[in-house]
Amino acid sequence: MCTAMEQATLRYCLYARKSTESDERQAMSIDSQIKEMMEQATKEGLTIVEIRQESHSAKLSGTRPVFKQLISDIDKGLFNAILTWAPDRLSRNAGDLGALVDLMDRKQLLHIKTYSQTFSNNPNEKFLLMILCSQAKLENDHRGENVKRGIRAKCERGWRPCMSPLGYHNRTINGVNDLVLDEVKAPILREMFELVAYCGFSGRSVKRYLDKEKNFLSRRGKKLALGRLYEILKNPFYCGDFEYPVGSGNWYKGKHEPLITRELFNKVQEKLATSDKPNSEKHDFPFTRTIRCSTCGSHLTGEERTKQLKNGDRVKYVYYHCLRGKDKDFDCKEPYIREDDLVTQLVEIINEVEIDKDAFTKLLQEEYIRFTKFKAILNEDSQNNEEKQRLKDIDIKTFAKHILRFGSNQERREIFTLIKQPLYIKNMKLYTKVSS
Repeated sequence: MCTAMEQATLRYCLYARKSTESDERQAMSIDSQIKEMMEQATKEGLTIVEIRQESHSAKLSGTRPVFKQLISDIDKGLFNAILTWAPDRLSRNAGDLGALVDLMDRKQLLHIKTYSQTFSNNPNEKFLLMILCSQAKLENDHRGENVKRGIRAKCERGWRPCMSPLGYHNRTINGVNDLVLDEVKAPILREMFELVAYCGFSGRSVKRYLDKEKNFLSRRGKKLALGRLYEILKNPFYCGDFEYPVGSGNWYKGKHEPLITRELFNKVQEKLATSDKPNSEKHDFPFTRTIRCSTCGSHLTGEERTKQLKNGDRVKYVYYHCLRGKDKDFDCKEPYIREDDLVTQLVEIINEVEIDKDAFTKLLQEEYIRFTKFKAILNEDSQNNEEKQRLKDIDIKTFAKHILRFGSNQERREIFTLIKQPLYIKNMKLYTKVSS
């Protein structure tokens, strides 16, 4: 115990803490801690310099901002004593406990007072403090192991220990938890799997169907995002199996009623794998990353379509349209535009576009090197100074127009990588700035 003279020189910081985690739900509230300790301070004549509080777990060291500041202020001499409800309010880990004991060893922290105990800078009381805080850490460690053991046992019984996936909801009957199919959403989700497996629907086609035909909404009342839709299609929980934790390789057979059969699930995975494979014959769309939709801000995407003429010939056309991916809930009405029309408009506005001159010069140099190598094969002079001068005199915009009209898709793409500003399209009209 402190003498009356020592107590008069002690400057206390009242520290109150309560974790937001489930393992401390029964702990006394912060307001109650402060009330009790202030009453005790008044009764014993303690000098409270400041009150500090935080809602944070003490399981890991160095993670509580208020406690870290308290340690720093004690080190600076602002306080030399701590008033708190119990030792475990200060520490439940070895790191923070070590910081407290170190301050006591350096005689910067002279006293720790709790509701029922005191700890001064002497071996016995410091040892007792370390035992009590270590006991709190041991309780945390045991609690964590028990939780993991309980989760593992639940998985082995066939129940997934997480929020029920979309299409299911939890039900408790006579104290027993159960997982049942959602009578409204489950049939629609089953139809979604069938559309992919048997009707050849892509993810975007399914999304359009859900949004327009079914008005399907998530639990939060929003349209299902495309990424979330693919997560559902790839989730084996819907055919009866689940992995927990995800990525661990630990698989369990669920006791819940499967939404679909294993055969249907495998069929969907085959379709998704096929659609995800890169196609070597896929059309190269050069303008998809350069031009944005003026209405919703999304990039353009391209599609190749084939039309059969009356004489039997088949003609291929390339169309561009808004990707409609920036705002999932916004149904953009920007119409399709043919690539030929797009190129024509690009040629018309190329003079208004700023082009990276340094990158352009590098591109021309690469083309010149290829050209001179070709001339060397023909045994012609590849060091023609007049040709080098003509290379320098080439007008950037004229060259860009030429490539747009007659170049390959790769050459068109190279030109567009040199454009320093975004381009926008609205109602099939190209602009150098957002059209109102």
